[in-house]
Amino acid sequence: MSSILMGMPVLQAAGSAVTTFITFAGVIAIFYLFIIRPQNKKQKETQKMLSALKKFDKVQTIGGIRGVILAVKEQTVVVKVDDNTKIEFVKPAIAAVLESHEAKVAEAEKVEDKKENK
Repeated sequence: MSSILMGMPVLQAAGSAVTTFITFAGVIAIFYLFIIRPQNKKQKETQKMLSALKKFDKVQTIGGIRGVILAVKEQTVVVKVDDNTKIEFVKPAIAAVLESHEAKVAEAEKVEDKKENK
């Protein structure tokens, strides 16, 4: 009987270790699904947006400055914020593209086509 009693704590400890492992695996899975994965996705979208910057795109910087891109260099962009004011920013300082020049041209072509069809 003493051997049966001595075996019980070992079985309980093994069950406790499995439960602890499953709990930690669950926490890691939750962190991955709700924090790490969305952050990586957002970072990839940002890199894609920065690599697609073109001349005449309307942009907004992290600091809230809005303007039109006049030149795109390897590491920086020159943004026209006023008639006589041009500021050079590093590319990661661009927070969002407000209006793409290509989209504006496509929209103007649609309007022009509608006028011609009437």
